[in-house]
Amino acid sequence: MGVLEIVIGAVLLLIGVLTMIVCMMQEQKPQNATAALTGASNDSFYDKNRGRTKEARLRKITTILTVLFFALILFIDIVMPLILK
Repeated sequence: MGVLEIVIGAVLLLIGVLTMIVCMMQEQKPQNATAALTGASNDSFYDKNRGRTKEARLRKITTILTVLFFALILFIDIVMPLILK
């Protein structure tokens, strides 16, 4: 096992753990059946400024970490075999 494989494996592990932590920090969205049936909407100040909240930042961080994780997996699967020949 080369140094590059160990470093990439450690980075992959770190990204995976960070993704799990950030996902666990997010609040679960309530599944309110009454609101779904009645068509109730929340036009509050909070809903209009949702992009600036802590939850929006956590969602953005989750997306970034997930894309990095996916790209690193593709790198390991496609590029690494070519480099290590």
